[in-house]
Amino acid sequence: MTGLLHLDSSHSGDSVSKRLSSLFAETWRERNGEAGYRYRDLAADPVPLISPAYCALGRRVERHGYVSPAKVPSLVEGAAEEREWALTLPLIEELLAADTVLVGGPMYNFSASASLKAWIDRVTFPGAYADPDSGESLLRGTRVVVVTARGGAYGPGTPREGFDFQEPYLRTYFTNLGVAEEDLAFVHAEMTLASLVPDLAHLQPVAERSLAAARAAITDLVARS
Repeated sequence: MTGLLHLDSSHSGDSVSKRLSSLFAETWRERNGEAGYRYRDLAADPVPLISPAYCALGRRVERHGYVSPAKVPSLVEGAAEEREWALTLPLIEELLAADTVLVGGPMYNFSASASLKAWIDRVTFPGAYADPDSGESLLRGTRVVVVTARGGAYGPGTPREGFDFQEPYLRTYFTNLGVAEEDLAFVHAEMTLASLVPDLAHLQPVAERSLAAARAAITDLVARS
């Protein structure tokens, strides 16, 4: 079965990243049906921050080499670690079950939102995505589409190109986890504040072109899925 894990991480009530990720998800479901679709709003239903018990369990697992999630319970010590694992395992299973991971994310302070970072910190459990026999990543072949909204412009040649710590961070994170570079796509809608901030009003046409290009890119990505 084809599976889509859809994550949103915007706190805005009028979120551009949510609207764009919804476009991808709705088109995907028209093509593939509802059965393989899983949605999490990481802002509305936050993933709990990791705790000392999570770290203690993770370090114990690391000392045993590649340990599959099925064997982690045998290494759990105490109620706090048991609680941490109960919070973590469903997220790992969702990620492993997905053929495509769709991440909707605004740029907050030049990087990813705290709600998305909390999911990343918890789901990245030692050994969870490594084949116990070969050590190869179980996410090889998983497709990741990251859809972002930025209040300003951070593309090549813009004055703030070097301020973009969102795409480089997420690109490094997913490829380090084993996602192939060719299976990773980014779609950015920029200048989203042009319609709100008076000093940026003259850039509204730029924002509209960026949003239209983002919608076209999303439609194309779904068509090729």
